[in-house]
Amino acid sequence: MILRRSDGVWLNEPQRWAAKGDDLRILTDKATDFWRETHYGFNRDSGHFLGFPTGEAFTADLRVHGDFRALYDQAGIMVRLDAHHWVKAGIELSDGRAMLASVLTNGQSDWATAPYEHNASDFWVRATIANGVLRLQVSADGKSWPLMRLAAFPKANSYLVGPMACTPERAGLEVVFSTFRLTPPLGKDLHDLS
Repeated sequence: MILRRSDGVWLNEPQRWAAKGDDLRILTDKATDFWRETHYGFNRDSGHFLGFPTGEAFTADLRVHGDFRALYDQAGIMVRLDAHHWVKAGIELSDGRAMLASVLTNGQSDWATAPYEHNASDFWVRATIANGVLRLQVSADGKSWPLMRLAAFPKANSYLVGPMACTPERAGLEVVFSTFRLTPPLGKDLHDLS
């Protein structure tokens, strides 16, 4: 079992990975990424993603330990409908520092970043989908969950959600994912940070 579940499906399974108990350890392959068209003009769907099926509404969160060293090294959570409709969110190395980063793709990708002021090698990330709305949160301690992003997201009967990691410029980012939880949507007020 991976992350204490047996229903995960790999998209671009990494050559090197191991699962033990609630931990999933991966080492990224070379030149992996998720991106569609905007600014760069290319499409990439080669990043590593372990997707677990959901219903039409859910909250998912997980803990991420990553050794981010090179430009665009990234790891976090992904919610995916198909190659044209998805979101990835977590930490990404850009301009020499760890950034909170999310890419929302609805035919084309956008990219939103902000400096991350905590320990980027150990963080939690959460995605909630309900009623056509995506809510992304990040936590430095697994207790306080500030808002990272709020956006419209396509309604569907089911999604895939789970850990994601990419290294567009290299191979070899080591990431450990743990404490994965998939529940009905928390239904908390937007400013409830618990």
